[in-house]
Amino acid sequence: MERELIRQLLDDAGATRNRDVLAEIYRTAFELTTDDADRLDLKIARDALKEMRIAYRLFAPYSGVRKVTVFGSARTLSTDPLYAHARNLATRLADVGWMVVTGAGPGIMAAATEGAGADRSLGVTIRLPFEETTAGPLAGSDRVVSMKYFFTRKLMLVKESSGFVALPGGFGTLDETLELLTLVQTGKATPSPLVLLDVPGQTYWEAWEGFVRQELVDAGWVSPGDVNLYTITDDVDEAVATVRGFWRNYQGLRWVGDRLVVRLRAEPTDAEVAALAEQFADVCLDGAIERTAPLPAEVSDSDALDLHRIVLTFDPRKGGRFREMIRALNSLASAPPLAASVEV
Repeated sequence: MERELIRQLLDDAGATRNRDVLAEIYRTAFELTTDDADRLDLKIARDALKEMRIAYRLFAPYSGVRKVTVFGSARTLSTDPLYAHARNLATRLADVGWMVVTGAGPGIMAAATEGAGADRSLGVTIRLPFEETTAGPLAGSDRVVSMKYFFTRKLMLVKESSGFVALPGGFGTLDETLELLTLVQTGKATPSPLVLLDVPGQTYWEAWEGFVRQELVDAGWVSPGDVNLYTITDDVDEAVATVRGFWRNYQGLRWVGDRLVVRLRAEPTDAEVAALAEQFADVCLDGAIERTAPLPAEVSDSDALDLHRIVLTFDPRKGGRFREMIRALNSLASAPPLAASVEV
């Protein structure tokens, strides 16, 4: 009975794609009716799903464009050197075709939107009772989605972007930065460049890294290689080069069973693959890094078949070392020049 009702709902809605996933969404909603769920719990589920749908629709037209998310304090004044740094960073990236995603608020968020321009910006704001939540060029724009919950907002600030830059800020900035690091460290988010950007003469991120090394690495709570998950700089040129250069040769990855397929824009030579296998033998649980044609699962999905590939049985606890491997892949002699195109 339930299955037939769901099938009928999908038919009535004209759904022709991803019917299996949509059926699970309907089924979950149906099952909530039998769980005797608390009214507040139901409202959270309802609002989260509604917010995600609206956000997906905002981002959908730009799915083929690389985006950088900029984090930072809403309290940064326009006279602060950090403000100019964020604005200049966004201008530089927008000039080479990137879009900029922010929390759409004042401070660093407004600076980044000013730098990129409203037509190269998207905003994911949060409704707060005590602080302005939409400011700068995106105020009143239809390129902003407003969120009730931080968890749905953070999902959209991370999900759609290919790079991240965090400038100094308060609890919110640290929360966003640490959550991103956690997602990448644990493999719940795909590897992306994360730049921690300061201005000359200030030590916000250097002091933060001192705490990480002395209190987390030395205690064994994070691995020494985890400090490779981010880049600290006070130079906008280096920040832009780090974000763009991450995608020079490395294009992405896919798990196929227990094997990790790493996709490249240029085919590495035999000698380069042998050198990689030797240098990064420690990231493999078994065997060695090898060059490969698209695997059968990729072929059946027609999944980026034009790209080159290496494959390995990757140890997922070696996220920091994998970041070093991406850097090595981008530095190969066979790697292409930095592409002018920024399509995903």
